[in-house]
Amino acid sequence: MECVVYGDGPGRPETVECDLEDAACQSVLKRLRGLGEGEFGWVRLVDPSEDELVQLADELGLHPLAVEDAVQARQRPKSERFGDVLAVALKTLWYVEEEAAVETGEMMLFVGPRYVLTVRHGTVDPCAEAARRLDADPDMLRFGPWSVLHAVLDVVVDAYSDAAAMVRAALTRLEDLVFSSDRVDVTERIYSLKREVREFRDAVQPLAPVAQGLLGGPVTDSPGLLPYFRDVTDHLHRTDIEVRTLDELLNAVLDAQQARVGTWQNDDMRRISAWAAIFAIPTMVAGVYGMNFEHMPELGWSYGYPFAVGLMLAASGALYRAFRRNGWL
Repeated sequence: MECVVYGDGPGRPETVECDLEDAACQSVLKRLRGLGEGEFGWVRLVDPSEDELVQLADELGLHPLAVEDAVQARQRPKSERFGDVLAVALKTLWYVEEEAAVETGEMMLFVGPRYVLTVRHGTVDPCAEAARRLDADPDMLRFGPWSVLHAVLDVVVDAYSDAAAMVRAALTRLEDLVFSSDRVDVTERIYSLKREVREFRDAVQPLAPVAQGLLGGPVTDSPGLLPYFRDVTDHLHRTDIEVRTLDELLNAVLDAQQARVGTWQNDDMRRISAWAAIFAIPTMVAGVYGMNFEHMPELGWSYGYPFAVGLMLAASGALYRAFRRNGWL
């Protein structure tokens, strides 16, 4: 657990000591009760237990359903109002290039009149970068807890954009393989990346209406915040379009790969058919002269055997040249 108290003026934020697990909640709650004018607190939890979160919920006035959502961490991006507390659920996301995989986590933000509570599940921590941006731009703190919500959303959406760029680079590499002259079957890799893009869409697409709803909802109470949240919404909308485009491109690449596999199979069948036709000529001639009839033309001819072999070679050579000229061999 971490707790930072911000003021509306310049100066470094105050960090509340909460090293001892047994007393962590009490020390944080005590400091939140003693907030001065213009101050607000930011409490950060990582994979909290239900007991730990319930202690904070009772003091901060969080709804039990919202607490349950925060603990279970299996929510779609959404926003809900519980009295004077806004609860926002969103997914964190990052791209692991070595595994060509999109990994996701989850975060729940509770924005109250004088506090922000963030509950994080997953490896990536957007709160650290959000705190750094707030430290670099202390003027945003005049918006109180809403500044934290904006900073976290901004970091998460920027991560979406970075991940989309990396997925597009991976898709470009797959396109190069699909349309290369080498026979490389990347169907499985395309399916794998498509599955990751679907997971990407599940994180980005539901968050777009949530961000749009903030513009027409609680953010309107602070007109100065609107441009900042509009900027985040625009970036999110652009990323949403990019992810949809990637999904469509993957469909096209998959179709192209399947068409190429079909072409390879046709080429193989043509080669097999061509060689079968070439070997059919000697087989036919040998079959005729292997019927062992007593009276057959050329059986007593001294040049009969060279003639038969020459006929086989000439006919096979003619077929070989014809198939080469038509591109079958």
